[in-house]
Amino acid sequence: MKAELTTGPIGRTLARLTTYMIFGFFAAIAFNLVDTWFVAKLGTDELAAMGFIFPVVMIIGAAAVGLGIGASALVSRAIGEGDRRKVRRLTTDALLLSLLIVLLFVVTGLFTIRPVFKMLGASPNILKLIRIYMLIWYPGMMFLVIPMVGNNVIRATGDMKFPSIIMMFSVFVNLGLDPLLIFGIGPFPRWGIAGAAAATVIARALTLVLTLFILQKRHHMLSFDWPGLNVVIQSWKDLLEVSIPAAASNLIRPFGAAIVTGIVARFGPKAVAGFGVSIRVETLALMVLISLSTVLNPFVGQNIGAGKPDRAKAAIRYSQFFSLGWGGFTALILFLLARPVAELFSRDAEVIRTIVLYLQIVPIVYGFRGLFGLSSSVLNVLKRAWDAMALSVIQMFVLLIPGTLLGARLWGLAGVFGFIALSWFLASILAVRWLSRGIKKLARPGL
Repeated sequence: MKAELTTGPIGRTLARLTTYMIFGFFAAIAFNLVDTWFVAKLGTDELAAMGFIFPVVMIIGAAAVGLGIGASALVSRAIGEGDRRKVRRLTTDALLLSLLIVLLFVVTGLFTIRPVFKMLGASPNILKLIRIYMLIWYPGMMFLVIPMVGNNVIRATGDMKFPSIIMMFSVFVNLGLDPLLIFGIGPFPRWGIAGAAAATVIARALTLVLTLFILQKRHHMLSFDWPGLNVVIQSWKDLLEVSIPAAASNLIRPFGAAIVTGIVARFGPKAVAGFGVSIRVETLALMVLISLSTVLNPFVGQNIGAGKPDRAKAAIRYSQFFSLGWGGFTALILFLLARPVAELFSRDAEVIRTIVLYLQIVPIVYGFRGLFGLSSSVLNVLKRAWDAMALSVIQMFVLLIPGTLLGARLWGLAGVFGFIALSWFLASILAVRWLSRGIKKLARPGL
């Protein structure tokens, strides 16, 4: 359980770890795309059911990501301190807390399928399909949440390779099982949408086994001793102090995106179609910077724990310069290729016009969006997760939503996209200032 991120060249280490993370993120995206592609072949009703299911899955995923961020932040610092007992305690208690939260979600979810999805607007026919899927998916939720938390803990050691391998493995398992269980190929029964749920649960169950194996056999991070309820509860309090605001931040973003989509909808369904394509292109364009912000979390955590604040500060500076450079490069490429990219997704002139407009305005601030993500990630490690959440609230509810409403009224779609960019620019300036304030305290004992 060596603090591997406290030595070696900073830039090269960050680049290597970020590369592994990119593969992991691509695998996560591919997993959802595989399910959607096969279910779409069943029919429109089944695809609509998946559309209703997605927001619920996203909420649970946000909770899992929050727990993972909290665990990674605390475990990475403990690794830097060289406190093996604390590392094992935090890792084990994080997994136990995940299991407890999963059980709460499962019981609540199973008893609220009809009212929740009816409230979301599902028709009776769609509701039947949703119920079939969720009766399988809810009990299998532990196979989603616990591996997500476990993989974040593995990343806290500086090991980005194995979590990415585990995710890619799950994609291939899902890809193989989906057609067999959905369409009943060979000796397999035709389960339809239930087959999609079963394939997902089986693939995720295998990731749980692999994650626990890596945690124990490779990193020796699990504890099988019972320290007493008071110790466990204190661990949970420490974890939740970071996890709750981190989960809230992850929930704020899709909520705000839904509101902005509603504002774009005023300009017609083709504008929404173009906006939706633009967001998907944007996700791919920002993949490198999202990966870097994830890597920076354990890097800074280990070095703070090891009493090497100068090394942590240097990593933050390198990442900030890279973010601005990469963001500028990406913006230039998308500006020049906006129309060819748009024509890959649609032949409709209005949809193309919306995509081109977005890709020639919003990417200008991608470098600053990277600064925002990096700052939020490091603030979590500095035990200032509520500051990170406050930044998300300010960006979304103070800057983005009022700005896009004003922009739509004054300049149409161009105004909407312009204020999206402006909101990220202003929020990133604030984020960097708050981070600078936190960095100044790095050398103080007990941070």
